[in-house]
Amino acid sequence: MARRVTVIGGGLAGSEAAWRLARSGVAVDLVEMKPARRSPAHVGDGLAELVCSNSLRSDNPLNAVGLLHEELRRLGSVVLEAADATRVPAGDALAVDRERFSARVSERLRAHPLVNVETREVLALPEGPAPAIVATGPLTGDALASEIRALAGGRLHFYDAIAPIVTADSIDMEIAYARSRYGKGRGDDYLNLPMDEGQYRAFVQALRDGEKVPAHEFEEPRYFEGCLPIEVMADRGDDVLSHGPMKPVGLEDPRTGRRPFAVVQLRREDVAGTAWNLVGFQTRLTWPEQRRILRAFVPGLAQAEFVRLGQIHRNTFIESPRVLAPDLSARARPHVFFAGQITGVEGYVESAACGHVAARAVLDRLDGRPFTPPPPATALGALHRHLTGAAHPPGHPHQPSNVVFALFPPLAGRHRGKDARKEAYVERARRELGAWLEPGGGAEAGAVAP
Repeated sequence: MARRVTVIGGGLAGSEAAWRLARSGVAVDLVEMKPARRSPAHVGDGLAELVCSNSLRSDNPLNAVGLLHEELRRLGSVVLEAADATRVPAGDALAVDRERFSARVSERLRAHPLVNVETREVLALPEGPAPAIVATGPLTGDALASEIRALAGGRLHFYDAIAPIVTADSIDMEIAYARSRYGKGRGDDYLNLPMDEGQYRAFVQALRDGEKVPAHEFEEPRYFEGCLPIEVMADRGDDVLSHGPMKPVGLEDPRTGRRPFAVVQLRREDVAGTAWNLVGFQTRLTWPEQRRILRAFVPGLAQAEFVRLGQIHRNTFIESPRVLAPDLSARARPHVFFAGQITGVEGYVESAACGHVAARAVLDRLDGRPFTPPPPATALGALHRHLTGAAHPPGHPHQPSNVVFALFPPLAGRHRGKDARKEAYVERARRELGAWLEPGGGAEAGAVAP
């Protein structure tokens, strides 16, 4: 079989898959529709564009996503290398300057002699027998989504939303105070806008009353529970926000020593701190309503200038346990592999990890050997368990998920306390990944380190 693979989609999953294949000596045609055509959420021309948050979440390996960071670094991930090179202060989170991040991934891939980047929209699934990886993400174009829907024989859509970003010089620093939760990181990687109870209650009511962007007639909103629009949380109860993204615990105001009733937390978007993201404030409010409500009801944002306003967008995914084989190839078309959010993983790092696993599956196919999945007790393996259904009870509906320890196989023995359990998960994962990286263990030992 010819050692040339088409990767459709230049997001995090597609970029990671292309990188893994090229570093293993396989020629790659990486097909990306930007800049000829963009989805409603994309604004840049580069590969691996971050359209929601600029955070890859916790970098602490005692957190499941932090462990996934560690594993991808060991595997020579282009996404983690670029993130490390472009990170901005964010406590124990791995946040990046999104423009520099995209530029670095783009430069690495375009400079590789085995990677050919094409600009065009793919309208149909490729014919075989040469393998192809579909990594078109949550905003797959209508024509290709229609083909995937037919292949999957089921529903594809749920909704996701992105948060607003404001300029630093439009934030009232007489009201805002710098503090990371519990003083993590440098202790001042976030800005906080405090609210008393009356201000919070008024804000919640304004969110409920604000005009929202209606859903299309042919699509029913099905939100990912880990990324609910802020007004949906407000509708669920008076105190949901104050126990969620506006939780004030660990964010005492250093000027008073007191904890506010609620806070709006902002995370820097770039190294220089010229723009700040409203953490957890993904929304489907109309743009005029976002400006009105945030300026009128959030202390410190009365003069806010918006770099980006929040918006709702479609998220496309398939029922992977039913549609895909364990090697992430389509049961109905075995030469077509899937990777990234379209499979039902949620999050930047999870998407990249899925791209890495799909690329390894293609390499196994090209070399005529059985697919060797990542060990189930690793973070990579936990995601694979989610996509195959092994992490869930029979009949469990397939919904997008971040990597969490609940997806890992149960621990043996007793471990007293949450920290002890996390340490046991991490120790076991490191041991099993090391065995997988040994010659004959499922990963090419000579291609692990950059």
